[in-house]
Amino acid sequence: MTATSTPPSTSTPYADLKAPTTVRRLLTQPTTGPLVALLLACVFFSLSTDQFLTGGNFSLIVQQVMVVGTLAIGQTLIILTAGIDLSCGAVMAFGSIVIAKMAAEGSLPPLAAIALGLVVCGGFGMLNGALVKKIPLPPFIVTLGMLNVAFALTHIYSEEQTVSSLPGPLTALGQTFPLGRTDITYGSLVTIALFLLLAYALSSTSWGRHVYALGNSPEAARLNGIRTSRLTIGVYTVAGVLYGIAALLLISRTGVGDPQAGQTDNLDSITAVVLGGTSLFGGRGSVLGTFIGVLIVGVFRNGLQLMGVASVYQTLITGVLVILAVTVDQISRRKAR
Repeated sequence: MTATSTPPSTSTPYADLKAPTTVRRLLTQPTTGPLVALLLACVFFSLSTDQFLTGGNFSLIVQQVMVVGTLAIGQTLIILTAGIDLSCGAVMAFGSIVIAKMAAEGSLPPLAAIALGLVVCGGFGMLNGALVKKIPLPPFIVTLGMLNVAFALTHIYSEEQTVSSLPGPLTALGQTFPLGRTDITYGSLVTIALFLLLAYALSSTSWGRHVYALGNSPEAARLNGIRTSRLTIGVYTVAGVLYGIAALLLISRTGVGDPQAGQTDNLDSITAVVLGGTSLFGGRGSVLGTFIGVLIVGVFRNGLQLMGVASVYQTLITGVLVILAVTVDQISRRKAR
């Protein structure tokens, strides 16, 4: 009786383990963890308070985070290049005072005042980028110094006075329109549109690919023909213009030009970026992740407030989340080596 031979298998015992699957790819995405955290937070607060899971409350959350969210878009661009911007909140505050004072005093028409505010904030960004790349200086030191410069200029120019009685075009983005039974502000749509625009620019343009390359390895990017100096200055300038848009959103939300505004928004923007899975070491992350991070901050603060938790504990929990997010990022970087 002749034994039949079994043809040798062309697969290895680990072939199935190595084969990429949709589930495995999803689990390894940087935005998966933040998205799960956001969903779990929504479930928790929905069970904890009846007021959380309503259209009006979700609209309020977006309104509350639209200013920091716009700052966080610019912060994401800079962090992707392995930089950081501590001056964003102060630059935004100065831009808001320039816009409000020029328009309220009649020095410029409202639209011209808005344009000037964008140019001023973009100029701060360009100066930051030039100091970082041309001298060069560490981004932390440059933007820390610029924070103090912008803060001082804000109080000097405003004369410590809140600017009120603003013309209609400056507060138009704070107006609402009905969507079903929920009122939505136009400013919220502007913020969402900016997230979509920058997400497309980073994922689908050569400029976006160059930003990631710069963050991964500036020297390798330079050797591949990328003009790293121009790109760095451009990224900081775009971020500055975004801070100017945030200044307009701030005015539209509050109805005044407040010299005290934005004092902690720089840290809030960094918090949102980190919670969204963007690496502080550059080259990895996304604007979509930042959007999720912004919502995490907004949901936690809103939910805890509805539960009657004191604001100091809200800050404590946010700090713990940031440390956890950076720890996860550091561990994932070590495993990738």
